[in-house]
Amino acid sequence: QVHLVESGGGLVQPGGSLTLSCEASGTIFSMHAMSWYRQAPGKERELVGMITAGGSINYGDSVNGRFTIPKGSAKNTVYLQMKSLKPEDTAVYYCNARGYSSMRSSSLFDSWGQGTQVTVSS
Repeated sequence: QVHLVESGGGLVQPGGSLTLSCEASGTIFSMHAMSWYRQAPGKERELVGMITAGGSINYGDSVNGRFTIPKGSAKNTVYLQMKSLKPEDTAVYYCNARGYSSMRSSSLFDSWGQGTQVTVSS
């Protein structure tokens, strides 16, 4: 139905920057929101940031001020700009998309990418 592909993860040193991208594809009638989550070993998956179709943006408490979700240049694409990275930012970062595949209310989707690893280490 709707699938997501994340890219841009990798190894960076503390204080460095990294930009992740997520592209949604498939049958999308209406995209309601795209979000970034992350999950570190031993921790629950947490919200990094979310942008709605209306342009509303919300960030998780742990990253607000350092991470930014700009509007992508391509349709159904979301980016995550990460700056001043810390070792505790090390996690698998997941993209999420929610919306409808058609005008039917039963076509609601909530899709996840497979994640991209971000490692912040010296």
